[in-house]
Amino acid sequence: MDFLNQFIGPGWNASLNGLAGCLIIAGFLAIKVAKNKKLHSAIMLTAVAVSAIFLASYLYYHLVVKGGVATSFRDKNPDAPDIIRYLYFTILITHTILAIVVTPMILVTAYHGIKDNLSKHMRLARITFPIWLYVSITGVVVYWMLYRMY
Repeated sequence: MDFLNQFIGPGWNASLNGLAGCLIIAGFLAIKVAKNKKLHSAIMLTAVAVSAIFLASYLYYHLVVKGGVATSFRDKNPDAPDIIRYLYFTILITHTILAIVVTPMILVTAYHGIKDNLSKHMRLARITFPIWLYVSITGVVVYWMLYRMY
């Protein structure tokens, strides 16, 4: 467990978020530009798997490694101006709320894609795609602001 505790952490989680974001964009391009349904499906299912690994890793880190104690922006960045702190919290709050909202949307959208219910899949994907992409990108931004900016 010590190895796992050292391996799983903010950098790893941000990398998974970034990878998911890249996969989401690649899956979008596979269907919109290349018109390749099989490639789109493979990439998007990989994005779902990476996002699931991220969620498990994130929860493990915060609940087991950190014992449920939240990371304080002020503790990590005591010299940051208040405007940056407010910006961080704005991004964090929108990221968190949308992550909660988009998780079931991703699963339902993927389900309709797998079942070849394309009209439902496409209708949901138009909403799910930008939210999921926002959550993936802001996950990396939150990491950067918390651990790398200052």
